Amino acid sequence: MRDSKNSSVVRLLGMLLLVGGFVAETSADEAVSVATSAVDPAKVTLSFTNDIVPVLSKLGCNSGNCHGKAIGQNGFKLSLFGFDPDFDYAALVHEGLGRRVSPAAPDDSLMLLKATGTMPHGGGVRLTPDSESYRLLRRWIEQGMPSGRDDEPHDVKLEVTPAERIVQGQSQQQLRVVVHYSDGSTRDVTQVARFDSQHPDILTVTPDGLVQTTGRAGETSVMVRYQNCVATSRFVSLVEQAKPESAYAAFKPKNFVDELVLAKWRKLHIVPSAEAGDAEFLRRVFLDAMGTLPTPQEVRDFVADGAPDKRDTLIDRVLQREEQFDLWAHRVGDLLRNRVGDSNGKDNTIAFAKWIRQSLVENKPYDQFVREIITVTGKRGDHPQMDWYRWAITNENRVEDTAQAFLGLRVSCANCHNHPFEKVSQTDYWQFAAFFARLKSVTYGNVDELSLNEKGEIKHPRTEQLLTPKVFGGPQFAYVAGEDPRLKLAEWLTAADNPYFARAICNRMWGHYLGVGLVDPVDDMRATNPPSNPELLDALARDFVAHKFDLKHLMKTILKSRIYGLSSTPTDDNRADTRNYARYYSRRLQPHVLLDAISSATGVPQKFEDYPEVKKAILLPNEKARSDFLEIFGRSERTTPCECETSLAPNLSQVLYLLNSDELQRKLSSKDGVLDELAKPDKLTAEVVEDLFLRTFSRRPRSDELQDAITQIESEKSPNRRTALEDLLWTLLNSKEFLFNH
Repeated sequence: MRDSKNSSVVRLLGMLLLVGGFVAETSADEAVSVATSAVDPAKVTLSFTNDIVPVLSKLGCNSGNCHGKAIGQNGFKLSLFGFDPDFDYAALVHEGLGRRVSPAAPDDSLMLLKATGTMPHGGGVRLTPDSESYRLLRRWIEQGMPSGRDDEPHDVKLEVTPAERIVQGQSQQQLRVVVHYSDGSTRDVTQVARFDSQHPDILTVTPDGLVQTTGRAGETSVMVRYQNCVATSRFVSLVEQAKPESAYAAFKPKNFVDELVLAKWRKLHIVPSAEAGDAEFLRRVFLDAMGTLPTPQEVRDFVADGAPDKRDTLIDRVLQREEQFDLWAHRVGDLLRNRVGDSNGKDNTIAFAKWIRQSLVENKPYDQFVREIITVTGKRGDHPQMDWYRWAITNENRVEDTAQAFLGLRVSCANCHNHPFEKVSQTDYWQFAAFFARLKSVTYGNVDELSLNEKGEIKHPRTEQLLTPKVFGGPQFAYVAGEDPRLKLAEWLTAADNPYFARAICNRMWGHYLGVGLVDPVDDMRATNPPSNPELLDALARDFVAHKFDLKHLMKTILKSRIYGLSSTPTDDNRADTRNYARYYSRRLQPHVLLDAISSATGVPQKFEDYPEVKKAILLPNEKARSDFLEIFGRSERTTPCECETSLAPNLSQVLYLLNSDELQRKLSSKDGVLDELAKPDKLTAEVVEDLFLRTFSRRPRSDELQDAITQIESEKSPNRRTALEDLLWTLLNSKEFLFNH
């Protein structure tokens, strides 16, 4: 019954559009077939795996908050999302004293009585007796609960129609889902597939796959899941008509980045903000590229420079400065979990941090950098990067750290079951782990030497089957006597045609400089979380590979684009845009960068008891330096490679700390800070105010700001000039303009 035809056909988009409509370019008629049943139960013997498990998934029976959770529900447990059909079949057919299914009296089966609410059911009513799902389940029970043939085909791909739609206003679209099987056959599974909206504020989707857009502008996807396959249908919702070409006349592309983003704006009817001013651009580059503020004189010099290429020259100069290497060494240290933890590994983390920084100074090709980490063997004194294995201590850690750090994939779910949102099965996970099977066991927190066993093996945790190494979505490798399997892994990992590697680092770098990744979060590059601009991400990756994995080249490509230089001030045309870079997205400074910015603005270096030689937070080699500020503002504890380890979410403690902390007050009142010099009576008040604005906002004060500040400083109510300046600097440090990069 694959390729089955049925009478329920929704014809022509015009029948589907109840309110609003598609834009002209996508309003052509299209036949969209919607199956009322994935299979005709009256004519075929049903398969538990291919026919019944999808219904259980559709109804949510095997979800994580029902019978699919680790301990099951009320004595009845199913595998999560049906990844283990044999287990589920046994639970339904052979457990529960045979009461869950009754072939002699199908309607008396507990699975039907409870699901319809005829008997009390904690999960509520899941179906009705007149539904297709009920008839399908009943027919399966009536047939004697067939388990299916051992050689029956399995699902290999899911196809959703339409794959992409541009809509305008409040519109409807019925989705059609077809599964492709290993024998080449297909089946319409629209009625038993699972649909989820990625952004319900932009669109909603019914259990039958009918999409309703809310009228709000934006981009999102509907995630579709059926058995072990996932796919997406992408929607772009517009609220305005196309803009005239004159709206884009002021934007002159400098490279392929600009051209691809401009094409997306035209498609979405978005108009970009104007170019950022020189002072705004200078501060942005310093904070993004070096994690530090420009000095007042650097601001004055840059603004006064009349050279037409001064921004490109600035970027070239900044990317050679020591602070640039400091910032990225810290960022990579977060990614690679360079941490002390509860062990005595302080010296090891310092050596690892130096190795990372030196690799950046040398502009070591990124593929070589990763290979040297993955394939390292020998003694730690000779190879500081070996410290990565201090926390990648088990094969599970190694799989998850490698995937998330270097491929942008979050695969931890697949440790225990098939990934619900990605094409990664539990078998895929453990075959990837087999690459590390020949590493000798090491003592937690004390890796002095890494060597290989002559033999090593990985067994599937569920089937006990011996597994051979296999990469995600790629080839399988046989073990070779005397060979380190990690060499094959590193070769695949860093290959030019690897579908993940180059895209992952390009996306991560883009997210750092532009505030939002093309795939967001930047380390969650799954099939059901597609990039906002796929063509741009692919182009960045191709260019990166063509330039031999040169990180410095990638940085320049992004920083020298016209996109990066746009103002952060939104317009009416792009205010709702959050993923198409029509303006620079303002964001809070990261904890270490913010602490250093405060130190720079006050002229008082930070002191760290654990590292007395370190004067800047960005130079700390690990997470162990005691600092109330860094704790409160969400520094990474480096327990995982996840970008989410560093929190930029605001909270009340941060506000209170900036308002009242002794630490900030000490910096303001210090005799070694900038205020002691600025408070001298021979300094003109206007010049002092300008200096403080340049130190904090990297711009001169507006005339109203200048006059207000002078009035406050020279007011008779001010206790003295020094105290008034402390109040002014305290005010600037607590402002959003200082706390955010923009």
